[in-house]
Amino acid sequence: MRVLITGATGFVGTHLRRHLLSSTDWEIVGTAFPGPPAGPTPGSREELILLDLRDAEATQTALAESSPDYVVHLAAQAHVPTAYKDPWATLQNNILGQLNLFESCRALKIDPRIIVIGSGEEYGRAAQADLPLVEDHPLRPENPYSVSKVTQDVMGYQYFISYGLPVIRVRPFNHVGPGQSSRFVLPAFASQVAEIEGGRREPLLRVGNLAPERDFTDVRDVVRAYRLLLLHGTVGEVYNVASGRPYAIQSIVDELRAISSTEIKIEVDPERYRPADIPVIYGSADKLRRDTGWTAKIPMSQTIDDVLAEWRATMHSKIDRS
Repeated sequence: MRVLITGATGFVGTHLRRHLLSSTDWEIVGTAFPGPPAGPTPGSREELILLDLRDAEATQTALAESSPDYVVHLAAQAHVPTAYKDPWATLQNNILGQLNLFESCRALKIDPRIIVIGSGEEYGRAAQADLPLVEDHPLRPENPYSVSKVTQDVMGYQYFISYGLPVIRVRPFNHVGPGQSSRFVLPAFASQVAEIEGGRREPLLRVGNLAPERDFTDVRDVVRAYRLLLLHGTVGEVYNVASGRPYAIQSIVDELRAISSTEIKIEVDPERYRPADIPVIYGSADKLRRDTGWTAKIPMSQTIDDVLAEWRATMHSKIDRS
């Protein structure tokens, strides 16, 4: 079997490649946006190609040459603050890339089983009585990123209904873990803590809004869900990937401070606030569990430990080189 992973050198794509190499005998074709090399070097069962999915002709050529049995469409602009700064770039990148992928399948008359990655952000804010959110809850996107994800989501359904393309839509809630960019909340805090411990920063942790509560799942559990959905998910359906419980941003800060070797104070930075921030959101993964047997296995405490350990190692290597 052969799987095509778009965005294969990104945070989730790198973890998915590792997971599939260790748990399957599949051949992996990964796409990466043209530019400086990113992610680990492909292994013996991997091929990495440079592809801008906004280029329709190049996308069709890549599909024709790879002839995949499965596709996991991860490639996207996924940073909410960046989406606010340049909404059109996010919409164009996320929508046009997927459209070219689908149209290439139609032109080539191939029907790989496709996982379309949406987001828990699609739901927007919800009443407490509606939590945890299930898949038929109304979609109320509140930022340009989530608008792009709603579009990808409903496009996936449309191509399934209109053309029989075997699409499975997935709405992962916040996923975190080693290898994530410091633009995101946990590594943003962990990188600061590592710099403080290494004497590279004053003992002051700069934070944004700590009140929101989010549904965090370790990325290593998330990619396992993607593999199970490729094998056992029902085409045309949509699945949440979620831990099923809220975890306050404040709790991440508290835990990092508790395990740090240095006394750290907090400073709120208004520049780190979003224009709109949902107070509490978490999802139900009961449908995913029923259809695939998936459950989240890695506790948030382990994820926090692993992410801080990674940033500490990065800091030590910088100190050693200086």
